[in-house]
Order: sequence, then structure tokens, then C-alpha cells
Amino acid sequence: MSSTVTLEKPQTAAGSGEDRPRRQRIEHVSIICSKGTLDMAYPGLILANAARMSGIDATLFFTFWGLDIITEKRLDHLHVSTVGNPSMHIPTMVGGLPGMESLASTMMRKEMEKLDIPPVREMLEMLHDAGAKMYGCRMAMDMFKREKEDLVPWVDDVISAMDFFDKSQGAQVLFI
Repeated sequence: MSSTVTLEKPQTAAGSGEDRPRRQRIEHVSIICSKGTLDMAYPGLILANAARMSGIDATLFFTFWGLDIITEKRLDHLHVSTVGNPSMHIPTMVGGLPGMESLASTMMRKEMEKLDIPPVREMLEMLHDAGAKMYGCRMAMDMFKREKEDLVPWVDDVISAMDFFDKSQGAQVLFI
């Protein structure tokens, strides 16, 4: 028994004269933020901001250590991890010296400020104002003994992972 497969040529943009396939526009991104260090808070927030500025719906789900990004008492104290971070290009022993995390975090904040990138707290408020949806993870909240009242006011709700996927139907899902 043999079967034949017919491959169809991808559609091209009308009148473009190019043989490039049409790309579907991204309409929704859902970003899972799982790490709570300063250097890991920004990627998800910046991507969500870029999405909203492009007219793309954005949903952020903060789980495990990523909850620190939206926890009122921890938000302004996020730091850059210097131990075990190969991108720091310093020996682990040096990264563990007292004051190294504080120094690295201060340097990163200064560089972000030079680029006119707002602090994390301001980014969260901007995302809320731009219509991004932000959720805390119910399981992580229970595990770390946190209540919704412990979170910044811009968090829409605390939901389960299954609820997150329901809210992410049809979205491009990114894990950070």
C-alpha cells in the first residue's frame, strides 16, 4: 500500500511579487514569569509592554519565585543574582562576596535608567494602564503563604494554572 502526499505552495502576499509566505498576526501573548530576580523581571515586562504598544493582548502569569515581582513587600528589593549566573562572567566565589549582589543590582538599575526603562513597579503600573492582564499563581501563593492583599494593586486575580491556560486560549505562550 502506498500513499502520495501533495505539498501545496504557501500563499504569498497579494501583489508583493515575493515568494514569501504570509504570516499570521500575533493577537495575544501569555507570558509566564517564574523567576524573581531583577534581571529576570524585565524580559517578561518588556515583552508585555511591546505587545501592548503593538496592539497585542498581553497576559502575565507570575508563579513560583516570579511572585516576588508582584509582591508589595518584595517588589522594590529585587536583585541580580551573582552566584551561579554564568552571564556575570565572574567566578562564583567572587559573586558570593558580601555586597556583590547589591553592587550588580545597583549597576543594572543605573544602566536601565540610562536607557529610560522604568523601574519594575512603574512597568507594572504602565502595563495595567495599557490593558495587560496580570495574575498570580494560586498554587505558588498557597505554597509561599501569600494572600491577594500581599500583591500590588494592579494584579487582576489569583488563578490556577488551568485558569491561566483558559485565559491564554489562542495565545503565543512564553515561559521566562
